[in-house]
Amino acid sequence: MPADVALTIDSGREETELREYLGEDFELDRLWHYQEQLDAEVEAVGDEERFYLTSTGYLYNLTAFAMTGTKLPYLHELVRRVAPGARLLDYGCGIGSDGLLLLEAGYRVEFADFDNPSVEYLRWRLRRRGFDAPVHDLAKGVPGGFDAAYAFDVIEHVPDAFAFLREMEQRAQLVVVNLLEPEPGDQDLHHELPIRELLAHAARHRVRHYAVLHGRSHLVLYESAKARLPARVLNRARIRAR
Repeated sequence: MPADVALTIDSGREETELREYLGEDFELDRLWHYQEQLDAEVEAVGDEERFYLTSTGYLYNLTAFAMTGTKLPYLHELVRRVAPGARLLDYGCGIGSDGLLLLEAGYRVEFADFDNPSVEYLRWRLRRRGFDAPVHDLAKGVPGGFDAAYAFDVIEHVPDAFAFLREMEQRAQLVVVNLLEPEPGDQDLHHELPIRELLAHAARHRVRHYAVLHGRSHLVLYESAKARLPARVLNRARIRAR
């Protein structure tokens, strides 16, 4: 097991970067009331798919959420099992706060999401911090060959959670994901997850870690079926693919 890697959220930097990026358009009140302003934007847009492709309110929402440090326990479990230098995929990256932390810790991180304002902001943040990391458009395809793929507080936003997991499994040896139980006041964008069935899906693979965090977040790390194949089988499959 790799040695523990220090990861620390710098809330001040999260806010400062958003201020610099938006310039005169930055509104502190939207950061303080990140959920209310997001719900208002969702209602105004009226279409979930179009919202994800056009939302600027998500910049505030994702920044505020990153500032809370809620996802740090997930990241700590990931880095306990994958050493710095490993190739990681931030699947459904949004503004990329998780991947930026891992880049600074010495991991080779690539990002994947649909082309939208959050990804534009991520590209700006990468340049600002001096990183040249690939950002893949999900609409155009994402490569494979990763040591691990992770998605934190993402899967509840997709229409087909099982297809989402299969996409991650095809691209990485280790899948790291959290599954949120619903609660009153959840975002309108959250789809209720079939958590028992999703955990059963993970259990058909080799589960490396499972825990319930924050009272309702099921964190699971499991190996993809590809990871369990003998090296000679993988090599033969690569040769045939070529």
